[in-house]
Amino acid sequence: MICGIDSVTLREVIAGIFMVGGLIFFIGSAIGMLRLPDFYSRIHASGNSETLGCMLSFIGLIIYEGPTLTAVKMAFVFLIVFLANPIGSHILGKAAYKSGHPVWTLESKGAKKLVGLEGPNHDADEPVGHVRPVKRKRKKGGK
Repeated sequence: MICGIDSVTLREVIAGIFMVGGLIFFIGSAIGMLRLPDFYSRIHASGNSETLGCMLSFIGLIIYEGPTLTAVKMAFVFLIVFLANPIGSHILGKAAYKSGHPVWTLESKGAKKLVGLEGPNHDADEPVGHVRPVKRKRKKGGK
């Protein structure tokens, strides 16, 4: 016992801190899914934040449970999620890109208004460097 704090209580406090940290990343992931403009940005927010939130939450649960078989099972499930979530996000993004899903740029409909650049004195560069140029059809009669 340290200064009137029982070891079980200290373990619960540490587990709670990890679980609250995981909750913060889960909330960030949910906000990113709602607020970001395109599929690729949403996949990025989901893949990264949910993996870290899952890691912190599982660490908190393992600390709370203590050294038991259940904690080993939770660690195993976490390792599977830790490996599968980024791989799944990458595969989804690659499949969307190969199928021609559009990438959000400042040239997209309503993009400048969303970013706050719509107006007479706002010049902005493209945020994405690999945007393909638009091919315009030429008229047959001269110009």
